[in-house]
Amino acid sequence: MELAGPDTLVVPYDATDRQGEQRWGDATVARFGRIDVVVNNASTWIHVVLDDGNDDDLDTMLDVNVKAPFRLTGAAWPHLKASGTGRVVCVASLSGKRVRGLNAGYQMSKHAIMALTHSARRLGWEHGIRATALCPGYVNTDMAAAIGTMEAEDMTQPEDLAKLVAHVIALPNTAAIAELLVDCAYEHTL
Repeated sequence: MELAGPDTLVVPYDATDRQGEQRWGDATVARFGRIDVVVNNASTWIHVVLDDGNDDDLDTMLDVNVKAPFRLTGAAWPHLKASGTGRVVCVASLSGKRVRGLNAGYQMSKHAIMALTHSARRLGWEHGIRATALCPGYVNTDMAAAIGTMEAEDMTQPEDLAKLVAHVIALPNTAAIAELLVDCAYEHTL
């Protein structure tokens, strides 16, 4: 999909760059004068198991999956408050709701993004900010293809998640969704 037009701004972003969030926020406000929605969708998956993980891999995963969304939401926070209907959507994972596999590092990071979402929800409520944790299972992405055995057509498709995000951010303040679990397969634990 090509992004172009007067209502489009593309700002390169690297979730490991601690200044990237502020550059994005500054560029967005300079161009549009406001920020109404933040969708935290950056994520990485590194195999970090409890009995064989290492700090460097865990740090990388926490930097991308937790700290970057924290910084991005923080950079936008004053603008979200000013809008009166600010929205924060954090793409977490079903791994933020349950522990099924052995990747303790990934599961820890996704539980943390759930906490970030609920913290933003609580802190922003009186300012009209509504925060939603989007918790998909397998999504047809390069990451899922690398770690799973499910066929791409059997996974949730990214465009379907985009439709759900668009719907959540369009809801009025009186119809907020705290968590949205989305799965392509039955899970007996949910």
